[in-house]
Amino acid sequence: MDILIIIISGILFFALIETPLFTVIAGLSIVSFYFVGKDFSSIQTIVIEMNRLASMPVLVALPLFTFTGCLLAETGAPKRITNLMRALTGRLPGGIAIAALGSCAFFTALTGASGVTIVAIGGVLYPVLRAQEYEDNFSLGLLTTSGSLGLLFAPSLPIILYGVVAQVDIARIFRAALLPGILLIAILSIYSFFHEYLIKKTKRHIVLKKASLDDVKIALKEGIWDWPVIFVIIFGIYGGFVTIAEVSALVLVYVLIVECLILKEVDFFKQLPVIIIESTMVSGAIMVILGVALGFTGYLVDEEIPGRLLSFLVNLTENKLLFLAGLNVFLLAAGCLMDIFSAIIIIVPIIVPVAMKYGIDPVHLCVIFLLNLEIGYSTPPVGINLFIASLKFNKPVTQLYRASLPYIVLMIFFLVIVTYFPSLSLFLVR
Repeated sequence: MDILIIIISGILFFALIETPLFTVIAGLSIVSFYFVGKDFSSIQTIVIEMNRLASMPVLVALPLFTFTGCLLAETGAPKRITNLMRALTGRLPGGIAIAALGSCAFFTALTGASGVTIVAIGGVLYPVLRAQEYEDNFSLGLLTTSGSLGLLFAPSLPIILYGVVAQVDIARIFRAALLPGILLIAILSIYSFFHEYLIKKTKRHIVLKKASLDDVKIALKEGIWDWPVIFVIIFGIYGGFVTIAEVSALVLVYVLIVECLILKEVDFFKQLPVIIIESTMVSGAIMVILGVALGFTGYLVDEEIPGRLLSFLVNLTENKLLFLAGLNVFLLAAGCLMDIFSAIIIIVPIIVPVAMKYGIDPVHLCVIFLLNLEIGYSTPPVGINLFIASLKFNKPVTQLYRASLPYIVLMIFFLVIVTYFPSLSLFLVR
């Protein structure tokens, strides 16, 4: 037992000094299996789980969508998306802010990474918002929290990963998350609308460029090669006509042809190999972590850890509403401390069987989980979006704490609604 405590303490130490996550999880799995079987024969479970993972057809979508996101981030797609959103919303009070929300959500859905969105879209929109005389804190808070808005929309990588880990139909999750994702953007858009209205009431001068129908036509024409991606995703995934893997392959082939051969924004021989390496490193790291984590999940199941945790929680409270409140607090804290992929891999296998005992639909649980992690990205003191935005916009992180607070309050308010009104998530599924 003393040796076990020493080894686990060592693993925790390596985790705290930011040793690669897969080595920490793999070490924890090996130690756990060793002390169960008193030898290393049971460690083959990890290898078996990794082999089972590699044979999952749906997992093909993960590296393909990752590659697509990395490719688009190096092109003019972020600017074209922003121009269209500005043209469509320019006549509304708060239209530029609403355009920023829509642009960030769309790009995050494609890339699956809020940090990429803050860097790519935020760099374009921040000077635009400031030029329209929006306050610095309003602009910073909007771009920081909007970086993770698209995680609820197809083809979000976290949703795909969640479906693999929790063994839930991914297409059902995409449909369930669509309405909450739209409503969240609507709430933040209403806030932006009234924010500008109140500024006008105080007679502050704001110069708004009123977009015309010609502006919309120009923006549509500029992005004529980008828009088919949207229709493929919408009709493919939400319509149920093709599988997730087929959509990911179709989108990648299309984007490669357009960006490398038609628009020529990415050099086929100079830039493309670098992008391939970058995306391979990202998706490869996720797969390795997922493989060793599934091995550790096997240990948790063998030792009936979820059942023990369930017994503890049931003894603590049998009230489903209290359990959901405690779960939200726990997941918000996890969202601050962990990236979303690590949280899915480590936390989901534990909470899914427990939540099902409380009668919580696994699809609804996924929406709650992702919404919590989405908010946690921007929650002080250590939300990752805060630090990425601090570096990108060259602002002190304490200023971003204050700037993000109104948006976080609104998002938590919406989280409570989604948590206790499951029909919002399950409407399109049913």
